[in-house]
Amino acid sequence: MNLTISGHHLEVTPSLRSYVTSKLDRIVRHFVQVVDVKVLLTVEKQKEKEGRQRAECNIHVKGTDMFAESSHADLYAAVDELVDKLDRQVVRHKTRLQEHHHEAPKRLM
Repeated sequence: MNLTISGHHLEVTPSLRSYVTSKLDRIVRHFVQVVDVKVLLTVEKQKEKEGRQRAECNIHVKGTDMFAESSHADLYAAVDELVDKLDRQVVRHKTRLQEHHHEAPKRLM
């Protein structure tokens, strides 16, 4: 799994990097075929969005790409919401893949 964590208007500290990595382990636990993960952490500098922290994530798994974003006053809370959203998407994608196979219809003679 290729993991890229970048920050916009903030420095990604080692503690923040380890927090995001530990949270994303939950997604890898559900779906092993995660190829690429890109996380963007942003602090909004506009006056009307004062103090808003935003987290975005792109995940490339075998067969599809997934995107989620979350905003909160606390960056750690935004990462928590982001991982919850991604977890739901990954579980939904996994069930779709598993339900793809269904029984063949019985022949009537």
